[in-house]
Amino acid sequence: MALPTTDAVPVEPPAPGRGTRRRALRFLTGWKAVTGTAVLLFYCALALAGPWLAPYDASKRSSDILEGPSARHWFGTTHLGQDIFSQVLVGARGVVVVGLVAGVVATVLAVLVGVTSGYLSGAGGEGLSALSNVFLVIPALPLIIIITSILPETTDLTIALVIGLTSWAWGARVLRAQTLSLRKRDYVEAARATGEKTWRVIGFEVLPNLTAVIAASFVGTVIFAVLSEITLAFIGVSSVSEWNWGTILFWAQSQQALAQGAWWWFVPAGLAIALLGTALSLVNFGIDEFVNPRLRGGGGGVLRAEDGTRARMRLGFTPVLPDPRRAAPTAHEPTPVLLEDKS
Repeated sequence: MALPTTDAVPVEPPAPGRGTRRRALRFLTGWKAVTGTAVLLFYCALALAGPWLAPYDASKRSSDILEGPSARHWFGTTHLGQDIFSQVLVGARGVVVVGLVAGVVATVLAVLVGVTSGYLSGAGGEGLSALSNVFLVIPALPLIIIITSILPETTDLTIALVIGLTSWAWGARVLRAQTLSLRKRDYVEAARATGEKTWRVIGFEVLPNLTAVIAASFVGTVIFAVLSEITLAFIGVSSVSEWNWGTILFWAQSQQALAQGAWWWFVPAGLAIALLGTALSLVNFGIDEFVNPRLRGGGGGVLRAEDGTRARMRLGFTPVLPDPRRAAPTAHEPTPVLLEDKS
């Protein structure tokens, strides 16, 4: 018996690299991720070019004492006549460098300890887990203050290394929990059964599925590092001769800028800190939406019935679409409507 033949339509394969680029740009489809990334890139550019863009020397004194914002001094001056706008521009480099270096160091340690302790079994995995537990219960900021106070020199790089070496435990615990869930998956078991080496299974089977968690851990560590750096400078632990936003707030507080009505002395640095924290938070929210499809579009979407009827999904509402196979509604059968969820 001959089988009926059908016309085969050749399908052209996608261009190489097109899907990869599309997946790479999918993260930037949400407004949170786009806004946060744009602000972060602006801060990075400011950290690189800030000292050259500053109209004055940040430490240079002048006769313009405690002057408010003007065309000559955009953010006003200090009690010594120093230009605050120049101090904000120069201080951006220290904050960004400390945040990025500490985030990279803490993330690398968290990945090494967390993924290794989650994948390995026996004394090695339990020992690494115990080490992360010890660092997890140690108060990070007091430990950072003690370490930086006994060091002979506290530069931005030193503070970044200290923050990174003391703030990796939380990320390691999260990665360990995720690795414990992944190591029993079928594809990991299949790779192990084919004789793949441990480092190759971890690097090519486990780590790609932890990318979003690692990125979120990095962003959280950068936020903590920036706040820690500003806190150390504000309380006078780090060197007050190197300008950053915490140093500006330190001098404003020590000279009682609020009591003198010099609001321009601390408001620009505070707004710069708040904007940077907001940008990092938006990037973190964008990562959450990229990982969790339920968060994309705030629960929005459009449902389409067989007859072409559409209903837009909204949070708090349950759309009800008519069944085209049923007869038209009679007088005793009401037309389906959108039901509001009162819970």
